[in-house]
Amino acid sequence: MLFYTHPASLEHDTGPGHPERPDRIRAILKAVADAAIPGLVRREAPEADLEAIRRAHPEPYPSRIRAAIPWSGHAYLDPDTVVSHGSWKAALTAAGGAVAAVDAVLAGEDARAFCCLRPPGHHAEPARAMGFCLFDNVAVAALQARSVHGIERIAIVDFDVHHGNGTQAIFWNDPKTLFVSTHQWPLYPGTGRETETGVANNIVNVPLPPGTDGKAYRAAVEAKVLPRLEAFAPELVLISAGFDAHARDPLANFELLEEDFAWITQRLVELAERHARGRVVSVLEGGYDLEGLAASVVAHLLALAGPGRRGGG
Repeated sequence: MLFYTHPASLEHDTGPGHPERPDRIRAILKAVADAAIPGLVRREAPEADLEAIRRAHPEPYPSRIRAAIPWSGHAYLDPDTVVSHGSWKAALTAAGGAVAAVDAVLAGEDARAFCCLRPPGHHAEPARAMGFCLFDNVAVAALQARSVHGIERIAIVDFDVHHGNGTQAIFWNDPKTLFVSTHQWPLYPGTGRETETGVANNIVNVPLPPGTDGKAYRAAVEAKVLPRLEAFAPELVLISAGFDAHARDPLANFELLEEDFAWITQRLVELAERHARGRVVSVLEGGYDLEGLAASVVAHLLALAGPGRRGGG
């Protein structure tokens, strides 16, 4: 399994007390090193070409983000979304890692990849930064798969506890992309109702109440997520892997544990084996309790590194 990261992720400084902080990456890297996950191949993420970013975020948005980056200190794109001098390179490598992961998986270098990069992306709308996100990394990756590699049916599964409003907005009018989101409701950003279904019923929102535990979550996934994915039969599975649905997380009220993230990951791997030659690319989103985040990522990676990991081209 390929594992993309870059030191630039540590240079995106969001200021004291911000939940989306460099220590998230440090905690994951330490836990992954300690776990000695079999078959893990670490790669440095490249910077994304602006052409790839513009497929999801047309100009002038990328240029506005670049112009907003300060030489020193911090700038606020909204009350929650902070940038510093290192944020531009971090954002380019976060998107670039997702693009490189798709390129490598579709070239048959490995069937699975995980992108351990920040800032996260799934709240970034086509022309709006929000929710700690600058560019929608998973959307950029999906559009790379279609535009460069000719992949038609792409499924994006978002199990972050917050709804991926940016990804939904980008693919609302795209019948060949199935976007599936499980998330707490009500909660930021206030989107993600079941009635939000896209141009061709290609958006599947599964809002769940505060206090949802592993048993209730798994039942919802079995009933509402897996059948839609099965019917869609994707050629590539992308994951917006947020771990803030963990019981320890301070920003939400789900009660999931590491084994629940391992379970949904395994189900997605099984689906990919049936329909997508095993090809799965996972991109880090949220997760703000360092202990819960690190343990959950390790569980996620162990589930990704399952049968059929090699090959898949």
